[in-house]
Amino acid sequence: MALSIGIVGLPNVGKSTLFNALSAAGAQAANYPFCTIEPNVGVVPVPDDRLDQLSALIKPLKKIPTSLEFVDIAGLVRGASKGEGLGNQFLANIRQVDAVLHVLRCFEDENITHVEGGVDPVRDRDVVDTELCLKDLETVEKRRERAQRNAKSGGKAGDEAKAELVLLDRIKAGLDNATTVRAQKLTDDERAAIRDMFLLTDKPVLYVANISEGQIGKDEGDKYVQAVRDMATKEGAGVVVLAAAMESEIQQLPEAERPGFLESAGLTEPGLHKVVRAGYKLLGLWTYFTVGEQECRAWTIHQGFKAPQAAGVIHSDFERGFIKAEVMRWEDLVKLGSESSVKEKGLLRVEGKEYVVQDGDCMHFRFNV
Repeated sequence: MALSIGIVGLPNVGKSTLFNALSAAGAQAANYPFCTIEPNVGVVPVPDDRLDQLSALIKPLKKIPTSLEFVDIAGLVRGASKGEGLGNQFLANIRQVDAVLHVLRCFEDENITHVEGGVDPVRDRDVVDTELCLKDLETVEKRRERAQRNAKSGGKAGDEAKAELVLLDRIKAGLDNATTVRAQKLTDDERAAIRDMFLLTDKPVLYVANISEGQIGKDEGDKYVQAVRDMATKEGAGVVVLAAAMESEIQQLPEAERPGFLESAGLTEPGLHKVVRAGYKLLGLWTYFTVGEQECRAWTIHQGFKAPQAAGVIHSDFERGFIKAEVMRWEDLVKLGSESSVKEKGLLRVEGKEYVVQDGDCMHFRFNV
């Protein structure tokens, strides 16, 4: 499942610094070489302590984490919806991502110019959202023109076009008031009806409050960070606070020196881990595992996948010829030490096509094509 998150923000907020840090993290992940699909796309492993524990127990030849794609999208400026700066490139790239990671500058630095004249993360968010709303308006208006033509038809096609027109008018009214589509509280059916429009403001968003190294450990009382948190709470969005410049430095250190550096900075883990995990959660993803002597591997699924769909993530033949799945919990395997012990305790289950896979399941699939 090639799921991607676009990193967006104004120029000089730390967007590319964060991407470079994520890219370096991918490059140095054990047994998981960083892959650059395009100059601005990086595949980053999702840190997972469960996979580490399973691999320590099984001692496979390979340990393969699941991953996310991060896309470094050209910096946005006012007028991007009309092609200012690299606006058109920005908007073309963001249409292709599944979610948005919005970097907001929360640090003062007189040596780094702010394109809006000063630090104000809420204003910066508004600039980006306004440009995206304007671009979505163009898309909606084009779709309305088509719906208006089709509404003149008779029968079912005409009725469907009229219903679509009502929905589009409501979305347009919201966008006219700078209300993003994701904030318009559409029903699941309404979202499904506009999915093929790839509206920019309908994508889920995660905010990154980018602070300086000197602000680490003090962010609870920081006015800029608090402004981002208050804003995100109102939206129902997530926030990760990190110092992107320091994260980039951490990735350049030898592996053995990183724990000591983190401890001296008052951190228990790199902030990048929080970003990747938060992105995984934002997309509504779960992980299941396959374990064996050849490899221990994490697989990405959407929450709610049934066993055949989960099997299909490995190979389409697994889904097409699905018979049964042997399922055990990762913590039972780690606690009891072997699959045979899990069986003896009656904790290995055989599940059918209707089983909804749970986060942390270890699975073996039976199939026949």
